[in-house]
Amino acid sequence: MADQDSVNPAGLNPEQIREAIVSGDPARALPALVGLRRLEAEQAVPLLLLGLEQEQFIARSISCAGLGVKRNEAGWQALTTALSADEDANVRAEAANALASYGVERAWPLLRQSFVADDQWLVRCSILSALAEQAEIEPGVLLELAQMAIADTDGSVRVGGTEILGRIVRDAGANSEQTEISEAARQGLIGLQQDPDHRVVAAVLNGLQG
Repeated sequence: MADQDSVNPAGLNPEQIREAIVSGDPARALPALVGLRRLEAEQAVPLLLLGLEQEQFIARSISCAGLGVKRNEAGWQALTTALSADEDANVRAEAANALASYGVERAWPLLRQSFVADDQWLVRCSILSALAEQAEIEPGVLLELAQMAIADTDGSVRVGGTEILGRIVRDAGANSEQTEISEAARQGLIGLQQDPDHRVVAAVLNGLQG
């Protein structure tokens, strides 16, 4: 028989977990939210949705992260709302990361829209890293994402886009479509050689040498 800690986070029953989440005390709420990863989605998601309603941004961020692990339709809808409407960039960034875990095919249109509309560097960097980690992402999608990123005014976002261009060049396949995409990525790298941010230039050199 499983012990209580393996069933509920911190050995709390559902009502105690709920009370901890809404307590307003980070010392109680945050461990309870983190511990929800031990539960099945049908148990965890309603409590994570409750966490998204809390005033503390860290509670909402942790709830978004949890909804990326415990995935269902209610979680997707809540993350979509958080991505577009939460006032804190940390929460929106975590929502973007969580949405990517639902798969590129479903998440890409939404994350693309967010990348264009949300000019916070943290959100854009989160979208870059979350999508770049998806093994099934198409090179054409990566190229479009990178091209949006290198046009950004923020150096950190441009670094992320430059690194993706380098990846495309390194990973180019033999078919003509991928060769075309790879050449577009290479030209993008060449165009960034005089970027004012030394981090971007370093990423360009790595990409072209790769």
